[in-house]
Amino acid sequence: MRTSEIHRTTRETDIRLSLDLDGTGAGTIETGIAFFDHMLASFARHGRIDLTVRATGDLVVDAHHTIEDIGIILGTALAEAVGDGRGITRFADAAVPMDEALARVALDLGGRGYLVFEGGFSPVGPGGIPGDLIEHFFYSLCSHAGITAHITVSGRNDHHVCEAAFKAFARALRAAVAIDPAIGDVPSTKGTL
Repeated sequence: MRTSEIHRTTRETDIRLSLDLDGTGAGTIETGIAFFDHMLASFARHGRIDLTVRATGDLVVDAHHTIEDIGIILGTALAEAVGDGRGITRFADAAVPMDEALARVALDLGGRGYLVFEGGFSPVGPGGIPGDLIEHFFYSLCSHAGITAHITVSGRNDHHVCEAAFKAFARALRAAVAIDPAIGDVPSTKGTL
C-alpha cells in the first residue's frame, strides 16, 4: 500500500492529511481557502491520488502559513508513500493547456528536492492568493518530497495559469510514481533515491 497519513500541529496551523498514490482521484479538501481547495481537488483528480486535507491556520494573518505548511505535509506524505522508489518510473513530464494558459512540468523523483518555476501571476494572484505563494507551495512540496521539478507557466488569466500548473504537476506525478514491472528495483545507478 502506497499510502501516508500525517497530523502536524504548530502554533500557526493544524493539518491532517492522508493520501493514497494508487487511488481514484477522490479529494476531500478543507483548508479555509476556497481557491486553494479547488486547486488541491484538481491535483487529486488529475493525479489519481486519493487525498484528504483538513487544515486550520492563522488565516486572520494571511494564507501564507496554511499554504506553506500544506506543501510541507503533502511533500512529506508523498515521500513516505513512494518509499524507496522501488519499481517507479521516476521521471515524467506533462503539458496542460487551459484556454489561453499553458503549464509544462517535468519531474524527477530522485530524492533531491529542487524547484525551477518560470512564469508568474499578476500582483493580486489567483483567487486572492499572492502569486509568489503558489510558487512557494510547490517549493515546499518539492523540498520535502525529494522531487526535482521544472514548472513553466504562461497565460493571461491567473486562475487558468494556476489550475493548469496544478493539473500538469499532478499528471506528471501520476506518471512518475507509476510502477513499471520492467524496472523491479530502485531506478538509480546509485541503488537508492
